[in-house]
Amino acid sequence: MYEKELLILEKKDRLREKKIYKNIIDLASNDYLCLAENRHIRKKAFKKALKLRSHSAKASLLVNGYTKIHKEFEEYLCKLNNFEDGVIVGSGFLANLALFELVRKKDLALIDEEYHASGIVGSKLTQGEVRFFKHNDLEDLKEKSKDYKNFNRVFVFTEGIFSMMGDKVKKEITDYAQQIGTLIIDEAHSVGVCGNRLLGITDEYNLNPKKTIKMGTLGKALGSYGAYILANEDIIKFLINKAKSIIYTTALNPIDILLSFYGLKEIQNNLKHYKSKINNKMIKFNTQSLIKIVPAKDNKEVLKKQQDLLQKGILIGAIRPPSVKTPIFRIILRTCIDDKIIQKTLNFLESK
Repeated sequence: MYEKELLILEKKDRLREKKIYKNIIDLASNDYLCLAENRHIRKKAFKKALKLRSHSAKASLLVNGYTKIHKEFEEYLCKLNNFEDGVIVGSGFLANLALFELVRKKDLALIDEEYHASGIVGSKLTQGEVRFFKHNDLEDLKEKSKDYKNFNRVFVFTEGIFSMMGDKVKKEITDYAQQIGTLIIDEAHSVGVCGNRLLGITDEYNLNPKKTIKMGTLGKALGSYGAYILANEDIIKFLINKAKSIIYTTALNPIDILLSFYGLKEIQNNLKHYKSKINNKMIKFNTQSLIKIVPAKDNKEVLKKQQDLLQKGILIGAIRPPSVKTPIFRIILRTCIDDKIIQKTLNFLESK
């Protein structure tokens, strides 16, 4: 049925496949702090889960999928991040779809052009006006928002750390966003990586929680799966009453939440340890995050070098369009991977 389309993708070296990787040095996944491989966290989560009546949420959040585990984790997140209220969501993609439903008629959404694909999809669901501004460009944001007073509500969407570039949102962007309206920040790749308590950009920049809506994921630095949204109480109440990706999906299962709960506590109980490891990686590899990007010549090169490294037992990200404008090698500087291995990998990728 789709033979022609698939053939075109194959000819352009853009055809993707599901693969199982075994016994590899993992420099591709977003398990930044290696908590997904922490057996101590797993044992504690499973021990707690065995005491539950059900290991599944079984229903949507608003039917009977909301459990004591959900509530306790939401309260813990709110307390740590200094937000009024929060909601656990099935994934970061679903969370972003929900957030864009906040943009109603006569509202304005200003979106960084490098915002995650889930946000691009979400922007098509809005009832308000949508404008994209150049990546991390304050002057372009100001130009695109010069008539912001003509709108009922103004939202600026950006990421804490951009997943395909590895750079941080500029503080001048977040400050301006809070000046003209509400900042919505996708902290998927910054939670567990930056900030005084490793809670992300909201923590590092000390952003005003009353003018900020924070989305964080559980499947990256926290080593589990799922996401959460933190905001003012009325915003969370609006989302659980209006956002389709919250209302009409099964709630996140308690086991994923427990893994995240203990993962976050592991970070908070050992901040000095993890901050030291993160800072060492950033200094050594000259990055703003635990994402290192190396440009690739074309799709053929990115696939060839990925395969060459795989034969040596090393997996990296070979990122091609449409995920990025031009192909790149994406290396995750996971804190449990030896620096010498990472450096040799980078040397190979940067060689001609």
